[in-house]
Amino acid sequence: MDKTTDTAKVSPAEATPIVPLPQALARGVTVAGSAVALVGTFLAWTWTEDFPGNLTVTGYPGGLQVLTLFGSLLTLLFALSGYGIRGLGWLTPGGKNSPVLLASLGVFATTGYAIGAITQELGGLVNLEPGAWVSGIGALVAVIGALGLPVDQPYDAGDPTPNLWGRIRHSLTAPDPGRAEELPSWAEILIIAAGFGIGLYVFTYGIATEYSELFIGFLIIAAFGFTAVTRAGLLKRLSALTAKHRNVTLGAAFAAAICFPFTQTNDQFALIGANILIFATVALGLNVVVGLAGLLDLGYVAFLGVGAYAAALVSGSPSSTIGVQFPFWAAVLTGAGASLIFGVVIGAPTLRLRGDYLAIVTLGFGEIFRITMNNLNGNSGPDVTNGSNGIPQIPDLEIFGFNLGVPHNVLGHELTRSANYYLLMLVFTAVVVMVFRRSAESRIGRAWVAIREDETAATAMGINGFRLKLLAFALGASLAGLAGTVQAHVSYSVTPEQYQFAGSVPPNSAFLLAAVILGGMGTISGPLIGAALLYLIPAKLQFMAEYQLLLFGIALMLLMRFRPEGLVADRRKQLEFHETGQLDVPEDKPLPEGATGVAKAGA
Repeated sequence: MDKTTDTAKVSPAEATPIVPLPQALARGVTVAGSAVALVGTFLAWTWTEDFPGNLTVTGYPGGLQVLTLFGSLLTLLFALSGYGIRGLGWLTPGGKNSPVLLASLGVFATTGYAIGAITQELGGLVNLEPGAWVSGIGALVAVIGALGLPVDQPYDAGDPTPNLWGRIRHSLTAPDPGRAEELPSWAEILIIAAGFGIGLYVFTYGIATEYSELFIGFLIIAAFGFTAVTRAGLLKRLSALTAKHRNVTLGAAFAAAICFPFTQTNDQFALIGANILIFATVALGLNVVVGLAGLLDLGYVAFLGVGAYAAALVSGSPSSTIGVQFPFWAAVLTGAGASLIFGVVIGAPTLRLRGDYLAIVTLGFGEIFRITMNNLNGNSGPDVTNGSNGIPQIPDLEIFGFNLGVPHNVLGHELTRSANYYLLMLVFTAVVVMVFRRSAESRIGRAWVAIREDETAATAMGINGFRLKLLAFALGASLAGLAGTVQAHVSYSVTPEQYQFAGSVPPNSAFLLAAVILGGMGTISGPLIGAALLYLIPAKLQFMAEYQLLLFGIALMLLMRFRPEGLVADRRKQLEFHETGQLDVPEDKPLPEGATGVAKAGA
């Protein structure tokens, strides 16, 4: 039956089609609207400086105006690429219309949020200057024009005639970008460097946002912009280049990370960066357990606590009950070794369990660790950890005469205490990334993946499941303990309350697991991105602390619904969570090692 007449199974709204504008007219309207929105950012949006960001200046965008400006420029670039302008076609290999719609929606949402925030905080629409109306109307016109553009790929035969929501939803399934033209190696390396440079700028801008209104606007435009760039095929093209030049990619990534503290003038922002690296490193260690071996560990934060307590006890703190002070390298080995031992002790009797039973046991271990640290106070048990008071006054580290607690002048820039610990933690992150990468690509890593996919089949093929699961558990625990040794010195103290299953402040087991799932299980960059988002958002939106867990739950539900494979997913996860027709990868490419024909069929 023809899909335009079969309306029995669709709602009236879904049966109401959108009549597309002629393509040339729609693209022209989109370009004009984006240009108008861009021009509006150079005009005043309000008459008073009571709204943060000083949006009263004409000729110089500031605050939320900058976000609308960047979003409008991105929309213009995507829209102009549809005219066949030489060079711009490289920006949209995956489709020339879907990214235009998504980018224009981001501009409209960001500008609309800014107008609403000004109206709410200042008390009415009367506080808006012409610039806000110009940008708002321009953004609306751009969205109308983008909705008139044809889709990048035809609708499936079973889909109803698209309405507004269907048109937007369909823009999220752009076709594969295909193979790009071969470029000289130097050009590919420059593209990789430019990609990481842009990533560093976006990350730095997000951390440096000084008020919540600007950070919320940043989240809106970043979410739409990331989706638009993804559907344009740019990320796939960049991923192909990074896979081709792996060593250059790792070098560029860490070079960009090293530059971060030199871009910060506020010690608080550098501290956020250091804590993000601690959180991300622990999440990457958990990714060994969950992402590679498929072991659901709900008490993983306890291994971070073991490393932190071990380092605190040998740090020379006046509150330490053993009264010793190890050098830095010995303290690191002590923390990692203690976590390794605990990982083996806990894993040996429990890893014979599977699935939900293993998750329950590891959850119990996490709570037992916290309660035990609380009871080793001299009353309920031996006086080892000072109970709920923890171990405070942990001294700063000194490495080869370099005191990390004292600011240092490097290349004319003062590195604060937080910046020093950030750079130290960056070295630890590099070590963990190297360990994860080499493990994942080894015979042991392939055996972990086989166990994760089907332990019974892996055992039948001669893989010793218990031994390899115990190895994954011990390796993940030692990596968490490694990060815990630095965390103890960064935070000056360790207390049992820092290592709960769920709490308002990460890292905790729930947030660590969510970081792995949000970023993408089994990948290197996925947990790093997921951890950065889950730590940065609560740190910037402290006024929403009471609703943090509620918003966290809503975000997880939306993620599971629209992108269950995570923000950065390998093809195996895409094949597992999506039907073949929904994939943005071509079906004629070979399956990755370990994927099955059932997965390819979308079972």
